[in-house]
Amino acid sequence: MVTTFLGELYTSFVWVPTVVLGAALALKLPAIIRLWRDPLLRAVGGLLLFACALFVSVTPSVIGWINRVTGVPNFAAPWAYSLLTAFSGAGLLLIVAWRNGLSDRSNATRRARRWVISVYSGVIVALWVLFALADVPVERVRDLDTYYADTPFMREEILLYLLAHTVAVVITVRLIWNWVRADGLHGWLRWGLTFLGAGYALSLVFDLAKLTAVTARWTGHDLDALSTDVAPCAACLAAVLTAVGFILPHTGQYLHGRLRVRLAHHQLRPLYVLMRSVDGDGVPFLLCAAPELRLIRRETYIRDVLLPLARHLDEDLRTRAHLAALRLGWTPARAKALAAAVAILDAIDSGQDDPSGHPDTADLLQEIGPVSRALRHRDAIDAVRVAVRGGRTRAGAAETVGVVQANSAARANSGTGPASSADPVRRTPPVHPAEAPRFLLPRRR
Repeated sequence: MVTTFLGELYTSFVWVPTVVLGAALALKLPAIIRLWRDPLLRAVGGLLLFACALFVSVTPSVIGWINRVTGVPNFAAPWAYSLLTAFSGAGLLLIVAWRNGLSDRSNATRRARRWVISVYSGVIVALWVLFALADVPVERVRDLDTYYADTPFMREEILLYLLAHTVAVVITVRLIWNWVRADGLHGWLRWGLTFLGAGYALSLVFDLAKLTAVTARWTGHDLDALSTDVAPCAACLAAVLTAVGFILPHTGQYLHGRLRVRLAHHQLRPLYVLMRSVDGDGVPFLLCAAPELRLIRRETYIRDVLLPLARHLDEDLRTRAHLAALRLGWTPARAKALAAAVAILDAIDSGQDDPSGHPDTADLLQEIGPVSRALRHRDAIDAVRVAVRGGRTRAGAAETVGVVQANSAARANSGTGPASSADPVRRTPPVHPAEAPRFLLPRRR
C-alpha cells in the first residue's frame, strides 16, 4: 500500500525536481558564464546541468520517446545511467575544487581531478559497452533494473552504475557533514550545506533501495517495489533538497540584505519627518525606485537639510546632554545619539538666525541612523532634557530613565524595538575561504 502510494506520488510530481534544479541552474548560470575559469563554478554548472538532464530523461514519457527515436529497445537505460554517473563525477569534482580552492594548483589536486575524470569517464564507456553486449529486447519503462537483474552484462551494468553513484555520495556526505560542523560559517551558508547534505543522504536511500531490489532478484525474491516506487521518490526528494541547498544561501542573503535596507529606510523616518518639518518639502516619490535607491535618497535629503541646521546647534548643550545621558545610565553610543537629538530639537525650537559656533557636522551627518532611532523614544529625550536643565533631582531623573530603559528592554525582547544602537545596514562578517564554498555565496556586485 505504501509503495503503491509512493509510485503514484512519483508519477504525479516527477516534474518538480526538474523545475527546482532548473531554477538553481538559472540563478548560477550568469556567474558560471562570467567566471568559467573557476573550477568551483564549472563543477557546480556541470552538476546542475547533469541533474536537470537526468530528471528530464527518466520521466516515463521521455524514456519511451528516446527508445522510439533511436529504434533501440531500452536505449534510454544507458543514457540515464551515463547522466547519473556524470552527475556523480561532477559532485566529486566539486568536492575537490571546494576543498582545495581555486589557488591550489598542486600536483595532488591535479591528480585528484584527473583521477575523478578518468575513472567516471571509464565507467560511462563501460556502461555503453556492457549495454551493447547485453540482450535486452523487451522495453521496460519503469522496472528495467529488476526485470534484467539476472541478464548477463546488463546485471554488471546495473551494479556498476549503482556502485559508482554510491561511492560518490558517501564521500560527499562525509565531507559536507564535516563542514557543517565547522565554526565560522554564516547562518544561510550553514543551512545551505545542511540541505545539500540531506539531499545527498537521500541519494543513499535511492542506492540502497535499488541494490536491495536487485539483490532480492538474485536470490529469488520479489522486492521490485523498492526499485520502482521507493527509489524514484527518494531521488526526487534528494534532487529538491540538493537544489534548495544551492539556492538558499544566494536567495537567503539577498532577501536578508533587502530586508536590512528596508529596515534602515524605515528607521530613518523619524529624522526624515523632522527634517521635512524644517524644510517644508520632502523626497519626491518614485514608483519604480529600488529599495537601495530609496534609502540613498532619504539619507541624502536628511543630510542636505541637516547640514545648514547643524550650524545652529548648541555644542555646549550637546556636551551637557551627552554627560547627562551617561549619568542616567545609557550606553556611550546611545548617549551620543540622544545628545544629538536633544541639540537638533533645541535648534529647531529656538529658531536661531545666527550660527552658534563651529560644530562637528561630519560626525553628526554620519550618525543619522542612531539619531533617528533615538527620536522614536521621546520619553528618553525628555529625561535627558530634564537632567540637563536641572528641573528635577538626579534621583527623579534616574527614576524616569529607569522606566524608559525597562520599556526599551521590553520592546527589544518582544522584537518591536531596535536591539542595539548599531547601524542596521552592517555587512555580514566574512566567511573564511577555507570553510566557505564560494559557489554557494551570492555574487558580489
